[in-house]
Amino acid sequence: VQLQASGGGLVQPGGSLRLSCAASGIIFSIGAMSWYRQAPEKQRELVARITSREGTTYASSVKGRFTLSRDNTKRTAYLQMNSLKAEDTATYYCNAEILQHGMRYSENYWGHGTLVTVSS
Repeated sequence: VQLQASGGGLVQPGGSLRLSCAASGIIFSIGAMSWYRQAPEKQRELVARITSREGTTYASSVKGRFTLSRDNTKRTAYLQMNSLKAEDTATYYCNAEILQHGMRYSENYWGHGTLVTVSS
């Protein structure tokens, strides 16, 4: 199983970016999909999380600006980030709870980080 993250880059304050997180491998089902971020010298924090049962939750710092969605047919989660601020600069990591075929329990998987830099 792999999670492939993409979409990071350099953007000016007030701009937008869309991050994608695609899961691949021998997958039976995917539970929660989430995005975390980690700024230099700071702890990793949860940005947004989506589940079929609980819906979508956001960190208060991004609520109203970021939108997390998922396409189950493509096994992909998207994080649309609008009105970006300098304080959104961080490496963003996707995370998913994945149940593989033949396994009894889901496991947590992480994608590689994608860097988002908000600067003029």
